[in-house]
Amino acid sequence: MPRKERRAQLLESALEVFVAQGYHAAAMDDIADRAGVSKPVLYQHFPGKLDLYQALLETAADQIIKNCRRALASTEDNKLRVAAAMDVFYGYVAERSGAFRLVFESDLTNEPAVRAQVDRVTTGCATAIAEVIHDDTGLDDEASMLLAVSLVGMAQVSARYWLVDGGGLTREQATALVSGLAWRGIGGYPRTDEAPEA
Repeated sequence: MPRKERRAQLLESALEVFVAQGYHAAAMDDIADRAGVSKPVLYQHFPGKLDLYQALLETAADQIIKNCRRALASTEDNKLRVAAAMDVFYGYVAERSGAFRLVFESDLTNEPAVRAQVDRVTTGCATAIAEVIHDDTGLDDEASMLLAVSLVGMAQVSARYWLVDGGGLTREQATALVSGLAWRGIGGYPRTDEAPEA
């Protein structure tokens, strides 16, 4: 198998093991068995368990941030932008792979490199949202970032709650409810081109 394909296969197997067992309980033996390879093959691609975990985490973080930026760029209508950004998080936690657990429920956040990747999801998404808030409202960078972090926090926490204890709400219903709440707040800040002249 070509190296790139083997690496992808190993990452997929590792994801399944880490999601099911958590970092501390997962063993390289388990990952090699799941992938159908020997441990030496696994170690040829990843020097250790932490390296493997960080590779998965980096990929997951990149994907969430990319999806958030794509959602913001999908429309000029800010109400729809809020809904699209919220749906990024609901869609992510709904994925069958359970990869969100690595980012939002990691049992290794005391490891600085892991904490940095987890924090990068919040700051990466919030930075993209803050740019829109700043450009549209004229609020300063600090205020725009605080509002953006608040929106990301709302999306992340509510999506995780919905997945576990959301009752009979569909993803679409949950996203609509929470994006409606968020829009009622953020929509109160007038666009710069709508603000009355001083």
